Amino acid sequence: MNQREAAKISVVTVLLVVSLAIPLVHAADTSPMDLMARYILETARAFRTVYSKTIVEQSDRVGVKPSENWATESHGIMLPAQFVKAAGTEIKSFELGLIGLTPLYPSNLPKTQAETDALKKMMANPDLKMLTFADGNQFKGLAADYAITQACADCHNQHPASPKKDFRQGDLMGAIVVRLNTK
Repeated sequence: MNQREAAKISVVTVLLVVSLAIPLVHAADTSPMDLMARYILETARAFRTVYSKTIVEQSDRVGVKPSENWATESHGIMLPAQFVKAAGTEIKSFELGLIGLTPLYPSNLPKTQAETDALKKMMANPDLKMLTFADGNQFKGLAADYAITQACADCHNQHPASPKKDFRQGDLMGAIVVRLNTK
């Protein structure tokens, strides 16, 4: 390895360490459960955004469509919500999913009054992007879940089970939820 390559590796390593340390310094008064919930939510939100903006849009250009029944369709891929829920089923150490006040399916309603209250608080304050809170024997976090593309809004608006038919791109539709057991 030459000196230039070693310098590049050193710079990348320093940047990585600093980028990991900065959130910890700013969150010195934050509990470990709060930090964990926030990191999980940020990661889930990032993966969902990439899936929605990149995979779904690119697939659409070549005739592959996101579909609720993707598993039985020859040219279908899972919807972004199904992507998050599928990832959540692969995780055994905590729960990851989606909740909303007007979901397509009852299974996506909040599970507790505390989740409902937190989601209502988030809906009432569009600047509130993330909430964390204790709820019984779980620590929970919600990350605002927006209609990332117009296709997200259109899918919900056109779905026969949708109780709300006027979503637009950018609207807050619900939240990505993480539930961490504390006991």
